Amino acid sequence: MDEDFAEFVRAALPGLLRYGHLLTGNPHDAADLVQIVLEKIGSRWGALRTAESPLPYVKRAMANTNISRWRGRRRENLVADIPEPPPFMQPDRLENEPLWQALAALPPRQRTVLVLRYYEGLSEAEIADAMRISRGTVKSQASKALASLRGRLGSLVGAEL
Repeated sequence: MDEDFAEFVRAALPGLLRYGHLLTGNPHDAADLVQIVLEKIGSRWGALRTAESPLPYVKRAMANTNISRWRGRRRENLVADIPEPPPFMQPDRLENEPLWQALAALPPRQRTVLVLRYYEGLSEAEIADAMRISRGTVKSQASKALASLRGRLGSLVGAEL
């Protein structure tokens, strides 16, 4: 493995996991998302390391990969057997935080629009381009998401949202 790439991963991993958590709504899917994207990036690291900062590229790749993943999940998968219950997992430390619960409860498209808008600071046009949807859809998804958050969190934060 290229030592520059290993150093990039060591430095960026905590932030990428937080960003992935925001995009996916849970830490387990976030870790999968980060791993998938870093595998792709690692194979092309030679071309990327010359960039001023590869972090924005990696974050954009994470958002795009997450969008592709939830688009693929919309299809129903029928199985013959009931899956085994998962082994005991350590509870997420943010599991009981009202904002995280409300954000995780949003549909994936609405959550992605909010994360790109308010966490990444992208414009409506940039979000529309990244998600391959219209600006009007970005606006409506953001409006619905914020209304949902207000409904869930209104008693906690008043009218600040």
